[in-house]
Amino acid sequence: MNTEKEIKKTEGPVRRLSPIRVVLALVVIAGLSYFAFLSFRQWQDNRFIGNSNPWFAPYVDVTATPYYDFEKLGTTPAKNVVLSFIVSSAEDACIPSWGKAYSLDKANAQLDLDRRIARLRQLGGDIAVSFGGLLNDELATNCTDSQKLSAAYKSVIEKYSVYTLDFDLEGNGLSEDAAARRAQVLANLQQELRDQGKNLAIWLTLPVIPSGLTESGTNAVAAMLANGVDLAGVNIMTMNYGQSRVTGQTMEQASERALIETQRQLGILYKNAGINLSDSTLWKKIGATPMIGQNDVLTDIFTLEDAKALNKFVASKSIIRVSMWSANRDIQCGENYANLTMVSDSCSGIKQDSLAFIYALSSEMDGTIMQNIVTTQEDGQETTNDIDDPASSPYQIWSELNVYLEGTKVVWHKNVYQAKWWTQGDLPDNPVLQSWQTPWQLIGPVLPGEKPVAQLTLPEGTYPAWSGTTQYDSGNRVMFNGVPYVAKWWTQGDSPAAATADPTSSPWLALTQAQIEEILKENK
Repeated sequence: MNTEKEIKKTEGPVRRLSPIRVVLALVVIAGLSYFAFLSFRQWQDNRFIGNSNPWFAPYVDVTATPYYDFEKLGTTPAKNVVLSFIVSSAEDACIPSWGKAYSLDKANAQLDLDRRIARLRQLGGDIAVSFGGLLNDELATNCTDSQKLSAAYKSVIEKYSVYTLDFDLEGNGLSEDAAARRAQVLANLQQELRDQGKNLAIWLTLPVIPSGLTESGTNAVAAMLANGVDLAGVNIMTMNYGQSRVTGQTMEQASERALIETQRQLGILYKNAGINLSDSTLWKKIGATPMIGQNDVLTDIFTLEDAKALNKFVASKSIIRVSMWSANRDIQCGENYANLTMVSDSCSGIKQDSLAFIYALSSEMDGTIMQNIVTTQEDGQETTNDIDDPASSPYQIWSELNVYLEGTKVVWHKNVYQAKWWTQGDLPDNPVLQSWQTPWQLIGPVLPGEKPVAQLTLPEGTYPAWSGTTQYDSGNRVMFNGVPYVAKWWTQGDSPAAATADPTSSPWLALTQAQIEEILKENK
């Protein structure tokens, strides 16, 4: 070995950089690093996008009797189906089965499933396979060995030559451990297939209410993105709303609200993962799956009118996917089915023609599953001018200084929002995942050519003008500068002018536009 002196002898003279050169070198390195970072972020922003061929594919319950005849679909637009559900077998959590009743081989032998799939493909159709569901355990729930879990997913892909996987996650399938394990395995599997020149489209099918995805649902999406899974999209179960559906709201209207909220949440989830997607791209990563006819919730019935209206809404937003639960049920129940409120696996529970929901929901959705396997394409984020112009805004521009009462509408960043309760200083587009965290509800964008909407007022003399010398009891109403107010408690000498600046301590409360509208109707 060389001694320290010998090393120094062989090194030659040492050249030292001047301080100025050091600074210049650091600036250059920093600049290159910065531009490299920008280029990487731009690549990240651009590489995620759904495809633009909207497709319809009803779920088919593989194990339900009578077994579904794919020949029925040969004359309809619905040549694509989502076969359900692959779950853990009764013998081993890491072995896939159809509904815990048939192994993959038994499904071929006893259900002739392989041949029926081949026939569907002869007719020009194709399949996706759905894992999970409500009644049994999705493989990642209890299969804790990542290698075995990956092998289980691979066995399904190879058995059916299927490259669109759907994960219907409910109950235990949404647990934190299962979500993390599933995401890690799928990220590796997706990359492995891409290295072989193959694509794998991965969909998450999640429960919703009209206010959007639940916290466990957003966590499942976040886990996928955090592990680098390139999601084809999030398909929401627009069904079984129960008490979350407000009085007078149709199933289709509740579904529209759920889709709008989910699209908003998905944008935030991607941003949190360091990926910025445009609104139009986000809509291309959304799917909707209603439960046709009678839902599990007695009061929830998805009608053919709902189906037609949902199809129009889907088209207006360029939503990429529509499914339904299920093709098995797209027929009127027979006369011997006595209790129509009890959900059947083989009929809808309402009066209808056979395949009526397939025709209603699939209109103009002529894409195929195969066309949508590739889920990453170049697409720059939309650049929009979000400066609000009072002259082209239907409602007042939001200000952090103003107080807004329940029902008040404002414009912010070219969108219309409505206050759900009293608010001041809360940004309408504050990126919160759950809608209960914000006092604002997004109504929709400002439309081209819109002008300010005239605010309703009451005719002069409807209530007496406010006077500083008059005593007012709780509930008394007055007019002040053309605006009607109601007294919250006994007051004298307190001007309603202070209600806007200090609404908490002011004894006066301005009537809302909805209240004014009701008064005008009563006084007609």
